[in-house]
Amino acid sequence: MNAALRHVMALAAMMLLVSGGGADAMVRIKDITTMDGVRGNQLVGYGLVVGLQGTGDSMRASPFTEQSLRAMLERLGAKYERGASRSRNVASVMVTANLPPFVRKGSRIDVNVASLGDASSLVGGTLIMTPLKGADGKVYAVAQGSLTLSGFTAQGQAAQVTQGVPTNARIPDGAIVERELEGDFHRKKVLVLSLKNPDFGTAVRIAKTINEYARKRFGQKIAAARDLRTVFVKRPPKVTVARLVAEIGMLTVQPDTPARVVIDERTGTVVIGHAVRVSTVAVTHGNLTVRIAEMPVASQPAPFSKGRTAILPQTFITTEEKKGNIAVLKGADLQELVSGLNRIGVKPKGIIAILQAIKSAGALQAELVVE
Repeated sequence: MNAALRHVMALAAMMLLVSGGGADAMVRIKDITTMDGVRGNQLVGYGLVVGLQGTGDSMRASPFTEQSLRAMLERLGAKYERGASRSRNVASVMVTANLPPFVRKGSRIDVNVASLGDASSLVGGTLIMTPLKGADGKVYAVAQGSLTLSGFTAQGQAAQVTQGVPTNARIPDGAIVERELEGDFHRKKVLVLSLKNPDFGTAVRIAKTINEYARKRFGQKIAAARDLRTVFVKRPPKVTVARLVAEIGMLTVQPDTPARVVIDERTGTVVIGHAVRVSTVAVTHGNLTVRIAEMPVASQPAPFSKGRTAILPQTFITTEEKKGNIAVLKGADLQELVSGLNRIGVKPKGIIAILQAIKSAGALQAELVVE
């Protein structure tokens, strides 16, 4: 048995062990749901990074860098003529950040910086004050600070070494929040829980678990499953939203996972859910290899003749067909399905082809997702 198949078997055994032989573990409601009205907002801005050691934008190839530099210097009271600088110590960058929910004015958030021009590296650079705007065009934060990079580049006359992405950087706590997001979350009468993996069974279990807790805590039912994605929770009187969210978030439920097989053909990865079943089907897998080799030969003319040397084609064709094993698959559970595939003795690429063929035959009782 090859190493790839042993890895698949070990992975399947580990999945069965973690899941308790096919049953999902109990998880907290806060880990499988999100609260409507509690989300972050994306911010973006355009700025300049200075202090680079000749690895910034070239003013000729990136004219917007020179325009931005001239505008910044004019605002600071310095005169700058077009084409006066040829240094490559400045780079234009895009600055992005995520504004967390309930953040207050004066708080600090992390920012990401990415080169916009032809700069080769941002190592040693400092971001100049950059306003960060939201989708509504308003400024919510201002970023500035020294860049932190994990990548680097070194170049000589005949060789170059690059590790990571030296044109992408980060500034921890690099932006200060200047505007707060207005909201009425603390006044909500009805909370909406959205499932990260929508499923009717999981939604009903969440509502049932919350109601069992609410009858003991508040003496009434407060939750109802609306659909496979949404659970409504009515806030009882004299209870704050924060306390209610904290209490129901710690409750545990057993989520229901769909029968699904996920295949990534690029990497040869196959993930099989424990609920996958296969109807009785016989599978055989064999490979036919055809090799074609071209070995042209030179034909020399006879001595003292007026002939010319010619190149004659010569082709060798060989075929090889490996032994194909046949196995009967009847996947009562994940372990039997993986064992049946391993008995055939194929590599992960072959397992992908077999699963796709089983699905086409109508014997795979699961959703097949090909990425």
